[in-house]
Amino acid sequence: MNDELIYKNCRPDTSIADFVESFWMLDNQAEINKEIVVLPDGRIDLFFSYSNLEPFHITLMGLETEPTPIQFPAKTKTFAISFKLLAAEYILQTPIAALINEAKILPTNFWGFKQNDLNDFDDFCKKATSKMINLLPLKIDDRKRQLFNLIYNSQGAMKVKELSEKVFWTSRQINRYFNQQFGVSLKTYCNILRFRASFQQLKEGKLFPEMNFADQAHFIKQVKKLAGVIPKELSKNKNDRFIQFSTLTKK
Repeated sequence: MNDELIYKNCRPDTSIADFVESFWMLDNQAEINKEIVVLPDGRIDLFFSYSNLEPFHITLMGLETEPTPIQFPAKTKTFAISFKLLAAEYILQTPIAALINEAKILPTNFWGFKQNDLNDFDDFCKKATSKMINLLPLKIDDRKRQLFNLIYNSQGAMKVKELSEKVFWTSRQINRYFNQQFGVSLKTYCNILRFRASFQQLKEGKLFPEMNFADQAHFIKQVKKLAGVIPKELSKNKNDRFIQFSTLTKK
């Protein structure tokens, strides 16, 4: 990313690590909009933003299953919380199935945040962490916790049948849960996570699959489906056009 786009991230406290992947901020200090294509990465994102032209607003973004061209506005500051899927049920406490490739504007007083909370990234992370700890119920379904740990630790490479056997939960029941809560099947979600891991590999110039794809043709097909381009073009990524927020690094 160029010098006019400032990026920072922060890992979550262990108390919420099963539900939150990261906190991050992106500050576009340029005088012009930045045209980018946001790629699916398997996260639910909660954005807190404002700019010279737009007042403070809070947006919840569901899962993305396709590349999304956007213009990141000039002089815009965004703080975000990137959630793992388990957060939908236990922190956000609402299904996100209706938000596939869609965003929802939340009330401006959501969780008690205001524009001034975007002055200091560390303070923002502390305030959000405290709020989420208070929202968590006393009991979490251990079967769901185990399922998601297996999914994330394998980066989506484990087969649905194997996941089902390890958590003693039928594939049919798991898929019903996924479709009702998140709007996608377990297999679709695992494909997104494998693509996410593959994008990092492609950025390193590795054009061959490493995430349990059947063959090269299947790999190319999946990359084109989720990125809109073939692996070779994605690996070049001219002008940092393609972005996965989960794979950004500090500059």
